[in-house]
Amino acid sequence: MAEYRIALIPGDGIGPEVTGEACAVLDAVGRRHGHAFRTLPVLAGGAAIDATGAPLPDETLETCRECDAVLLGAVGGWKWDTLPGHLRPERALLGLRSGLGLYANLRPATLHPALAAACPLRADIAAQGIDVVFVRELTGGMYFGDRGRREGKFGLEGFDTEAYGVGEVERIARVGFELARGRRKKLTSVDKANVLESSRVWREVVVRVAAEYPDVALDHMYVDNASMQLIRRPSDFDVVVTTNMFGDILSDEAGQITGSIGMLPSASLGDPGKPGMYEPVHGSAPDIAGKDLANPLATILSVAMMLRLSLKLPKEADEVERAVTAVLASGARTADIRQPGDGNAPLGTKAMGRRVVEALGA
Repeated sequence: MAEYRIALIPGDGIGPEVTGEACAVLDAVGRRHGHAFRTLPVLAGGAAIDATGAPLPDETLETCRECDAVLLGAVGGWKWDTLPGHLRPERALLGLRSGLGLYANLRPATLHPALAAACPLRADIAAQGIDVVFVRELTGGMYFGDRGRREGKFGLEGFDTEAYGVGEVERIARVGFELARGRRKKLTSVDKANVLESSRVWREVVVRVAAEYPDVALDHMYVDNASMQLIRRPSDFDVVVTTNMFGDILSDEAGQITGSIGMLPSASLGDPGKPGMYEPVHGSAPDIAGKDLANPLATILSVAMMLRLSLKLPKEADEVERAVTAVLASGARTADIRQPGDGNAPLGTKAMGRRVVEALGA
């Protein structure tokens, strides 16, 4: 029996609920295939602040480093909104990314055929399909640059610095090209090179790396145009590589046009051999926490990514994804993806998780 160690960070808000269902699916996979998935619960975010006074305790980071992968629910919530920046729950995410060396965030956005009615785009656009993967640089740019407050022309001003080095861009570009090579062989690099010097460096490096991948078609797009084209012609996109901040915004837009942000998984990866971190794109949603309303499918699909990318279990990953597709095709819906006219009552978090486990046949 193969054993895998998973650092489990339930986090805040709906995090414990959705990770609970994801772990049930993971257990079902283990029963089907004779694997042992050992989860090690650790604290981060608001829960860690309440317990220890810090958003990312040292022992949490150490446990994550010793595991095969990390599964995260969500962090943050209104309860901690008044804390200073360095003590906010979201600092845990930045600390995990930098502490684990996770520089590439993969966010697939797929419109499941069964959810076509949930897509807010015109029916003829949705019918062409949406299947795009965002490769977001994760440890550089404005979120990690120099910041502070100073006296300026109009009094006190805050500043955050956007900066990218050649090495940072090279490694994220290669992630994008490699991923595109295994898909439809098209890579779109999104920047703001008409205004930002950091984007001009970004574009120069991406063009240079492209010479290593002559089989992949490369195009460039300014971020404002990319945001429009994602609405106008989403089926034209295959793999999109972009900066930390632009990727944060564009991938959330893609989440909306694929029916619900509650359907989007993600993977954060670093160098080979290092643990990756897997989490749903949605936030902690404190307004529905504890009410059995959250959609667990994004977290379950994050488990599928974990099985494939970190644990090297592609067959098991395929089974989880097929189970989710089958459950959706059966008409099962949580409240966020249910449309007017759907015949069945919406399912709660636990019921949807059970449906996926049943579809796995475990």
